[in-house]
Amino acid sequence: MLLEAVYHRPKLNWCYAYDGRTIHLRIRTKRNDVTAVSALAGDKYIWDQSKAYVPMSKLASDELFDYWECEIVPEYRRLKYGFLLESGQEKFWMTEYDFLKQPPANPDRLFEYPFINPVDVFQTPSWVKDAVFYQIFPERFANGDPSNDPKGTLPWGGIPERDNFFGGDIQGVIDHIDHLSKLGVNAIYFTPLFTATTNHKYDTEDYLQIDPQFGDIDTLKRLVNICHERGIRVLLDAVFNHSGRTFAPFVDLQKNGENSRYKDWFYIREFPIAVKDGIPTYDTFAFEPLMPKLNTDHPEVKEYLLKAAAYWIEEADIDGWRLDVANEVDHEFWREFRRVVKKLKPDAYILGEIWHESSPWLMGDQFDAVMNYPFTNAVLDFFVDGIGDAKDFANAIGKQFSRYPRQANEVAFNLLDSHDTARLLTKCDGNKDKMKLAALFQFTYTGTPCIYYGDEIGMTGGHDPDCRKCMEWDEEKQDLELFAFYQNLIAVRLKYRALRTGKLTFLSAEADSTSLVYTREDEDNLFVIMMNNSALPAEIEVPVKESRWENIYTKVTTVVKSNKLAAQLPAYGCAMFRAIKS
Repeated sequence: MLLEAVYHRPKLNWCYAYDGRTIHLRIRTKRNDVTAVSALAGDKYIWDQSKAYVPMSKLASDELFDYWECEIVPEYRRLKYGFLLESGQEKFWMTEYDFLKQPPANPDRLFEYPFINPVDVFQTPSWVKDAVFYQIFPERFANGDPSNDPKGTLPWGGIPERDNFFGGDIQGVIDHIDHLSKLGVNAIYFTPLFTATTNHKYDTEDYLQIDPQFGDIDTLKRLVNICHERGIRVLLDAVFNHSGRTFAPFVDLQKNGENSRYKDWFYIREFPIAVKDGIPTYDTFAFEPLMPKLNTDHPEVKEYLLKAAAYWIEEADIDGWRLDVANEVDHEFWREFRRVVKKLKPDAYILGEIWHESSPWLMGDQFDAVMNYPFTNAVLDFFVDGIGDAKDFANAIGKQFSRYPRQANEVAFNLLDSHDTARLLTKCDGNKDKMKLAALFQFTYTGTPCIYYGDEIGMTGGHDPDCRKCMEWDEEKQDLELFAFYQNLIAVRLKYRALRTGKLTFLSAEADSTSLVYTREDEDNLFVIMMNNSALPAEIEVPVKESRWENIYTKVTTVVKSNKLAAQLPAYGCAMFRAIKS
């Protein structure tokens, strides 16, 4: 047994309260090195009467490690615990201090979860587990009110550039809300709606005003009310890392320099503010001089931004915030932000834009979730770009899943493209079957999936600005077969809870293979999903215990022989089976 590979620490994703009564324990071991793990757990004050061994099961694996997990509901909301590691006849007990060859004589040096204090439990909004998001870039979705078009607005459907406008607005979303209801989505994520100079609006001028080219607060209220009547939640985008060049305090700073009362609202390295050799003399987003970084530790800045965060929940009844460049803002600001938002709307969804491992933001005091780009990268590598084999893919998914507590995984924002990336169909070189495989995994994985506007009708586009084309509303130019595919995918996901929060197990994910088989299972349903990520047909067969299976797509019932479930899959084909329990 390679003890150097064994890892556990209290709190974070290794020992945490899932709810007010339940504790999840996890431990890491070298892959395929340990045959069984148990938690030795009990109450520290009545150890001899309460101690027991709780079997742990494999939560996930990656290329190096296995991750084990168990769930314990302690009677008195506290836990003393260690681990028993077994490999054949070899046994070790792990305490907080040592590895022992005999059971620990007393609990003094075991790990401890002192007490489940309700206020410390990381609670995420339950509705997000059942959400299917649809991302809208407002300027390019639909022009519902030509009277508010900015000067120089171009005819709908032209070539998108970084600085042109086509007149998309909030009324346009209202006019096409039936499209979203027909598709089946139940949540919308809008890129910024607030006053700004650009078409993308990430250079905020006024955090308390809807940009006039999109409408006004009454238009937004009307949209939110319509969405809520249809069971659709609304998530707005906030840019608190930086403002725009026309933000009033920055305008004052440009005018008055060191004498500006707002100079400490920003991070100025040198006066007068200027750009020298392409580098501003003040901190910005990237090196963009038009997006000065805000000092979110400054009391007045904090007060202003938190006022904005509260205002749109109070006034427009929005359901949460997506937070731009979230990892460049100080943690203490986000802690205060969470307190403000959750006080007003306890089930508001707080989503941070972070492209990397994000544990420091997912400890229950800041975000509910982050945009799950490690998931995105894993899916695109395997299904789209052909990087790695099925084993590599399963390892990448296992590694990412093991990083966060379950409640964060359940509401992770799983996207495959966005306004910041090339479109999914373009990444697939127009191969719809590849696109469907990637989307199928996205919609049968834990977390909330998001569709980028237009993907459902076959829109294409390279990197920004090409991915920000005007939505195609001419049905003769829409891919209605693809729309029906997404429609069905959403309906199946929403029908079966196992596809949203059930346990995922890879049944077949081998090295040098492009075939993938995994299960999603809860107490009500068991699914086996088969994928042939290859340009050649394939026959896939896996062992199963159940005898009768329903093909979700064809509705045909199969009775298996010799406990083998098999399917002939075409190139880039898939099959989804549900066990019919007797």
